[in-house]
Amino acid sequence: MVEDADEKSTVIRIGTATYEEGAKTGRPTEDYGGASVEERAEAMRRGMTDEDVAVRNRKPQLDENGIPRVNPQGRDLRIINERETFVENDGAKHYVPSSADAPGPASSEAPKPGVLREAAKMTDRMLHKTNYDDPDYWGLAAVMTEEEAALTRHMKRRVPETLEQVAAGAGVSKEKAQELLDSMSVKGCIEYNWENLDGKNPKGEKRYVLPMFVPGAAEFTVMNQQQLNDHPELGSFFERMTYLPLTMATKMVPPGGAGVGMHVIPVEHAIKHENQSADVEHLSHWLKKYDHFSVGACSCTLAERARTNNAGRDPQNWCIGVGDLADYSVETGKGHYITYDEVIDILLNAEKNGYVHQITNIDGERKIFGICNCDVNVCYALRTSQLFNTPNMSASAYRAHVDEEKCVACGGCVEVCPAGAVQLGQKLLTKNGRVTYPKQPLPDDHAWSEKDWDPNYKNNNRIECHETGTSPCKVACPAHIAIQGYLRMAAQGRYRDALALIKKENPFPAVCGRICNKRCEAACTRGLVDEAVAIDDVKAFIAAKDMESEHRFVPEPVISSNRGRHLEKIAVVGAGPAGLSCAYYLANMGYNPVVFEKNPLPGGMMVYGIPSYKLEKDVVAAEIDILRQMGVEIRCGVEVGRDVTLQQLREQGFKAFYVAIGCQGGRKAGVDGEDAAGVSTAVDFLRCALDDPQHKVEGATVVIGGGNVAIDAARVSRRCGSDDVSMWCLEQPDEMPALPLEVQEAEDDDVTIHNGWGPARIELDEAGRVRGVTFKRCTRVFDEAKHFSPTYDESDTTFVPCKNVVLSIGQSIEWGDLLKGSKVKLGRGNGAVADPKTYQTDEPDIFVGGDVYTGPKFVIDAIAAGHEAAISLHRFVQTGSSLTLGRNPRHYVELNKDDVVLAPGDYDHAGRQVPACQKVTSIDHNWHDPRRQFTEEQIRKETARCLKCGASIVDTNKCIGCGLCTTRCEFDAIHLSRDVPEASTMYTAEDKMKAILPYQAKRSFKIVRTKLSGEKDKASK
Repeated sequence: MVEDADEKSTVIRIGTATYEEGAKTGRPTEDYGGASVEERAEAMRRGMTDEDVAVRNRKPQLDENGIPRVNPQGRDLRIINERETFVENDGAKHYVPSSADAPGPASSEAPKPGVLREAAKMTDRMLHKTNYDDPDYWGLAAVMTEEEAALTRHMKRRVPETLEQVAAGAGVSKEKAQELLDSMSVKGCIEYNWENLDGKNPKGEKRYVLPMFVPGAAEFTVMNQQQLNDHPELGSFFERMTYLPLTMATKMVPPGGAGVGMHVIPVEHAIKHENQSADVEHLSHWLKKYDHFSVGACSCTLAERARTNNAGRDPQNWCIGVGDLADYSVETGKGHYITYDEVIDILLNAEKNGYVHQITNIDGERKIFGICNCDVNVCYALRTSQLFNTPNMSASAYRAHVDEEKCVACGGCVEVCPAGAVQLGQKLLTKNGRVTYPKQPLPDDHAWSEKDWDPNYKNNNRIECHETGTSPCKVACPAHIAIQGYLRMAAQGRYRDALALIKKENPFPAVCGRICNKRCEAACTRGLVDEAVAIDDVKAFIAAKDMESEHRFVPEPVISSNRGRHLEKIAVVGAGPAGLSCAYYLANMGYNPVVFEKNPLPGGMMVYGIPSYKLEKDVVAAEIDILRQMGVEIRCGVEVGRDVTLQQLREQGFKAFYVAIGCQGGRKAGVDGEDAAGVSTAVDFLRCALDDPQHKVEGATVVIGGGNVAIDAARVSRRCGSDDVSMWCLEQPDEMPALPLEVQEAEDDDVTIHNGWGPARIELDEAGRVRGVTFKRCTRVFDEAKHFSPTYDESDTTFVPCKNVVLSIGQSIEWGDLLKGSKVKLGRGNGAVADPKTYQTDEPDIFVGGDVYTGPKFVIDAIAAGHEAAISLHRFVQTGSSLTLGRNPRHYVELNKDDVVLAPGDYDHAGRQVPACQKVTSIDHNWHDPRRQFTEEQIRKETARCLKCGASIVDTNKCIGCGLCTTRCEFDAIHLSRDVPEASTMYTAEDKMKAILPYQAKRSFKIVRTKLSGEKDKASK
């Protein structure tokens, strides 16, 4: 009976399934890197006919139990292990050695001299005698028996033998040899194939191979997931075997890798127009060479998960076996067959995730056995070049180059580069001319030692900016939005693309386009010429275009799995900008987070704290609607701690919590009379007034405070009918925390502002109601260290009559019973104490963010915090992951504007555009936002004012030629060039010295020449 392979479960699962049974992530649909998915898929079938593809899309014949008995091309299979084992995250065992070289458990058990002998044969370590404390031994001894070692004693490494030859060489029966070979094949100590590359197998018999450790037995032993769970130390065995043999060898390896390890193969679409390319440089070549495929787990991810250093990705279904290895993987339970179309789906999903394509590189140009899709945060093959700073080990023949004129420093290429080869810099000239950027030294012409390595490469490669700086707008924005990029797109009329670029860092562009505090504009280099670019107005225009469109932009999730959406349940407590942003980015990673909000509407202070004349509520609702379309569930009217507890949510299956309830209460001044009728905090007053558009305020109103919230309270009081509204604050005009524009708008609404006064007491009438406030002169707000430390002249007072007092001197956190029974600690201002990078509290499954962690800040700060929290939550629920390794530290440096040279011909001379504003005849209960958007003509003029400060800078000495940078560039500004054609010369592992020795001789000469040149330069100085 022939059935589709996915109609029968052929998987043994250990742990809780965190993906829908049978679900697949499938092929992306959204264009990326300036090309459609169809164009990228077409590039990968270069030279293949429809018939070729159809052959590769054949499925295997299955028996009644769903087990394949014939491979996709009709060859009979001999299934040794009928079920592939998937160990899910919560079922995975961990092993963290006390030190990198700590011996594994087998080294303290009864010695196995036969296994020690085989380990010495299989290892690739130079000038080292294997002993019982070496990972070469204890890793193999964890799975290989002495009887099995005796069987392989006569076998040479990587020299194939038929069953008959093995039996004869070991002096055992064929039946016994088969039994032991089957056992070792399932374990991963033996591999086999049917090939005839040596010309000794014309009949295509199955032949067994004693493999090297890497690539080979170390991977295969880990890919047996049940075995890895039984012996989690195998993860460290694999890690050590990809490190120790290379400590001496890497500096001597020429371009192309000399038959050692793995080799980067570029994104196919990035080199499709390269006329001089070699076939072996193309994925399409290898996909055409082999006619059937399997997929199994990524062995590096499995190993790093066992070592608790995964970076959040699902280990399953990334490693593609080709040809005979596909059959070996299926027969031994390490993988399952997939079609050519499914291979393309996986490759494209890998590119979307920023994973590097690599091929095995130990068999010369006639053969590979696997295509890997590698996450640099876990990949041992990529580590060979990154840790040792020796790109020859893995780099392709290509290097990336930037077209500076087209580049807008959006940072896409920088974020995805696995080698840290691309960083943000600047285009603008300085007083000393163009900025020059450092190059990574290479061992090609330098003596190389451990001091030249980078053990912290996972983190260092994520530093995105040169210390000389880049575009000030991107640096100043707390979310580090690619402002220069979306200005260019808007200039080109690519409004939807511009919105997509903004939403990579900010899910609320329409909100921020109206109420952001515009730190980007304050930093804008254009301010050196005249006025800053109207960045926020451009953003508001772009967001408005989306809200006007028939089909709103909903981003396609980028899921670090090939098994569909993540099923782990994550709860977000608080539907303000931090909580909703966290939910947005979790949904964008493939989760379906649930947001709990105690208020009737989501939005937090965007709804209950910001007046509609600044931010209309339908704008907030429209942006939140996109989250629902992405899979976010929002449950309003539920107060966690009162209606449901965190423990009850845990019992419902929630694995992690993001607490972002904001500062919902107001602070009192600590003066007499502040609890009287007629006195309210700004938070309570705004909530009440904004919830009821007809709310009335009668009589004079005094607002105490000088921040933006105080401004809002004063202006709302005017709109609610108060005929005399005044603000009284400690600060002088140049010290006020309120933005200058906010102050101007308050004065336009007839609010009077009095600076340098603090409340002494609130005066009450005989009925206990407010009759006025007595203020005292504030002589100083900050001390010499700029700390808040006001001093007063108690003898200088003034009385202000009023009926209403609004205290706007700070906000407080109202925890209720939310944290009852938890280990979360509270610190300054009653805020939660958490790790500053991950936002994890002392209760491991509780993360915090937004105002409950930082104190009151702006919406854009909350958005940035929510984004970072989503990354932490993702890694936390993917058990076995590090919360910190390989994370983007968001370290950006502003270029030195004092050193910039701007010639009049370098920029457009148009003045700053100003959007139209509807005339307001009366503000009485008028909540309408009178501001209008830019016209398209204004957009063209305003975006032309951008000075285009930033650019991406490539260090070609670090570039490994993977082409991922091209998948992120929407401006056609970065391309691959075939700079190192010799890197496509492929050797077998047995011939590696034929490549290494000549290269080492040339290298030695270059090192001497470099040293003499350096001494000569030193002497001349």
